[in-house]
Amino acid sequence: MTESDPELEELASRLFAAARAGDTDLLVAYVDAGVPPDLSNDKGDTLLMLAAYHGHAGTVRALTARGADPERANDRGQLPLAGAVFKKEPDTVRALLDAGADPRAGIPTAVETARMFGHAEFLAWFGEPAGPSDTPPPG
Repeated sequence: MTESDPELEELASRLFAAARAGDTDLLVAYVDAGVPPDLSNDKGDTLLMLAAYHGHAGTVRALTARGADPERANDRGQLPLAGAVFKKEPDTVRALLDAGADPRAGIPTAVETARMFGHAEFLAWFGEPAGPSDTPPPG
């Protein structure tokens, strides 16, 4: 995409908004027509990263089925799996794991994120022991 092509910029903006909104049909249509499944914005966030962060498991599954890389980091080294863990989106976490996402990759890793926020369920999915500090307080 170049700065001299406002139509491409508008299309990219619409696609990133569709990823945030979970508009799977629109994204699939464009990716199937040739838009790169790992299209990224100025922060390095891919369509997959935005869909994962906003909890759209169906969109995540559709994008990974079309070649979107669950291990592609944004400019801060963050991966979609850690974003889904941070947002506590179990269906999205499962979709990313099914697509081969590594819970020990990225900065911070999904494991570190789960520990930080006491998500014992995710730690179990990652094959990690949950310690006393990984259990959220009652109530």
